[in-house]
Parts: sequence; C-alpha cells; structure tokens
Amino acid sequence: MTIRLGLTGSIGMGKSTVAAMFAADGVPVFDADAEVHRLQGPGGALVPAIETAFPGTTGPGGVDRAALGRAVLADDDAMTRLERIVHPAVFAARAAFLAAHRHAPLVLLDIPLLFETGGEGGVDRIAVVSAAPAVQRARVLARPGMTEAKFAAILARQLPDAEKRARADHVIATDVPLADTRAAVRAVIACMGAGGGR
Repeated sequence: MTIRLGLTGSIGMGKSTVAAMFAADGVPVFDADAEVHRLQGPGGALVPAIETAFPGTTGPGGVDRAALGRAVLADDDAMTRLERIVHPAVFAARAAFLAAHRHAPLVLLDIPLLFETGGEGGVDRIAVVSAAPAVQRARVLARPGMTEAKFAAILARQLPDAEKRARADHVIATDVPLADTRAAVRAVIACMGAGGGR
C-alpha cells in the first residue's frame, strides 16, 4: 500500500528545496503550487473562470498573479471565491497523480496550505518544513515584488509555524547546512520503510 506523505510549511521555509530532495531520492512528488501555475498559465483551464470572477486579472500569459493577489489577499470573500475555483481542479489533478503512482511505496504530496484547507485527512503522515523566523523573513523579503505588507498578509492566512510543527509527524529544518536537511529527508524516507521508486 502506498504511504501518502503530506509536505507543508509556511512561506519561505524551504519547502521546494525539500520536495526536490525527496524527488532526487526517487519519491514521486505532487506539487500543488506547480499544478496551480499550470492551471493558471497560458491556456490554463482555470483562466476563463478566474477572469469572470476577477475581471482584469488575466491576459495572454494567463493569470497575472500580482493583479490577482491584489484582488484577493486582503478580502476574505474574494479569497473564498478563488479557492472554490482552484481547489477542485487541484484535487482532481492530485487524484490522477495518486492513481498513476498507486504502486509506489511512498508518494509526497507537496501542499502549502495542507492544514489551512483541512487536507490532513488525505494523507497518512505529515512532514513540516521549518526555519527560524529571521531566516524565513530574509528569504521572503528577498523575493522580487515582495513587500512587508504582502508578507504580513500571506502570514495572516497561514497557520503559525509553531502550530504546524506541533501537528507534524516529522519536522525538517532548513536553517541548517544543506547536508543536514538532506539527511533528515532520508531519515523520513527510511522511517517509512520506503526507498522511493516509481
């Protein structure tokens, strides 16, 4: 039976780096963010619905993420409308991924808002990626287009890191040498009795 490991962590914690380490060790990875980018990109299946709900937030390149962010980040009702468009499509893509990898001993479901969207029920174990607040802040504010206000708005929508760590089966630190993070990833894989494989 396939073990479904949910990977989550707040913005700037190094989740993409950790997911890549799992993939490098042969674990099939479903990246919810990458799926959203695909669905919202040029010709993406969700672009028409998003334009209808939030006029002026799309163009030839698909969804203008900055414009969409301005439309929804500070508005709970708008965020709920967007989630009703996006979440079912991502869920369907995840179901297809799980079907395609049903014989793998372990799969990784990289879901940034795992706790916030009630996704714990869809995984067998949870790994949280974590770093010290100062490290997280420096990473996020170094991103193009990021501001203190935008960072604060994003954090306000995410479960605090301490609470995520408390609810995790495994915590993987990324404010340590890369080799230590890689060793932690391998320890998680080993503890589930899965050496990866597709």
